[in-house]
Amino acid sequence: MRFQPHPYQRYCIQRIIADPAVGLFLDMGLGKTVITLTAINDLKYNRFTVGKVLVIAPKKVAEATWTKETEKWDHLSLLRVLPVLGSKQKRIRALNTPADVYVINRENIPWLVEYYRNCWPFDMVVIDELTSFKSHQAKRFKSLTWVRKKIRRMVGLTGTPAPNGLLDLWAQIYLLDEGERLGKRITHYRERYFDPDARDRDHIFSYAPKPGAEQAIQDRISDICISMKAEDYLQLPELVEDMIPVVLDAKAEKAYRDFERNLLVEIDDEILDAGSAAVLSGKLLQMANGAVYNEERQPVEVHDCKLEVFLETIEKLNGAHALVFYNFQHDLSRILKVTKRSGLAVRQLKTPCDAEDWNAGKVDLLLAHPASAAYGLNLQEGGNHVIWFGLNWSLELYQQANKRLHRQGQKSTVFVHHLVTQGTRDEDVMEALHQKGDTQEHLLQSLKARIEQIKKR
Repeated sequence: MRFQPHPYQRYCIQRIIADPAVGLFLDMGLGKTVITLTAINDLKYNRFTVGKVLVIAPKKVAEATWTKETEKWDHLSLLRVLPVLGSKQKRIRALNTPADVYVINRENIPWLVEYYRNCWPFDMVVIDELTSFKSHQAKRFKSLTWVRKKIRRMVGLTGTPAPNGLLDLWAQIYLLDEGERLGKRITHYRERYFDPDARDRDHIFSYAPKPGAEQAIQDRISDICISMKAEDYLQLPELVEDMIPVVLDAKAEKAYRDFERNLLVEIDDEILDAGSAAVLSGKLLQMANGAVYNEERQPVEVHDCKLEVFLETIEKLNGAHALVFYNFQHDLSRILKVTKRSGLAVRQLKTPCDAEDWNAGKVDLLLAHPASAAYGLNLQEGGNHVIWFGLNWSLELYQQANKRLHRQGQKSTVFVHHLVTQGTRDEDVMEALHQKGDTQEHLLQSLKARIEQIKKR
């Protein structure tokens, strides 16, 4: 296929070629992959300024997206793209196979750095989904900083650079400029641009930007980052959100209230640490979906209310295909169980073949976890309905997952259906996602609010 870049794509290509480090904060569907590959091709075969290129990506993206995108376009026929995946032996064999671009999943970055040590061979590194390096404490971030000075060109790609707030930006920008713009240390960045927000006597749970900090940060990084929104450059179909209420029957309602009360009273109602809050919230979300893991990690089924609404929703689609996102493994097993005799072609998204069959119209229901299907996958050809069976608190995963269908190439209005169990944590999650704020802080505050409600009963 012949590549005819849009003007904004030509601009981004030229920036990658001209700048030793650049962050492309492009919205989902704007073609970050083909933009980057086109620049790499020019740098490699026209300008002879790069040798080996490393692409770091989420595992599902590393498996197929970069190789398939290369095969798709005529002008990239010279590029040899090779995934570095699988067992240690397979990864070593791939690294010793001649290629231009090596694609590895982000979890293996510490291993890769240790494998090469002082003989790091990649003079250009592309981080697909730069936000996966937002934590300055993560091993993958620390490992990459050890070889950063050996990398002459760095490109960071993401559509959501600060999904949980501006604090997420420091580690990402540090990998681009080694601390030149936002400081060499995260502590200096926090002190300069933020004030403590939610806290108790011993801990600070969150930070709030100082007045004018957001604009100041944007000014500091504007020369190294390009930010574009899809609605400004593409004519995308409409996205319609559909809230489908799930009402618990009397028995399930009593079970949930008892469960909620017993869990909540075990926690200090004044101080909630993030760990206990996350565990508690996860338990309540499980119960809202219909099952809860016991101490032996075995699911205990409580009700079928959400499953019944799910089946009704599928029936209302009248044969239209749907991409279904679940949250817990017992969600997946229960969905597979109830759809077994439906006559529908139901598939769990595991391999590139599953995605290809979905796009070819061979799959009625494609079941996926947002963490494994949120990045890079092009699924817009297989349908225009998204169903959220189980919700989670990550705004980034939520937005990215929906963009698997609502992206360039989608020809129909995209409908995002949310199964929301009334009077449960489902409602709190939806409110947090719609506020597009700090979901961790919302998690803590909403738990405290529920404690107060229980006290009044």
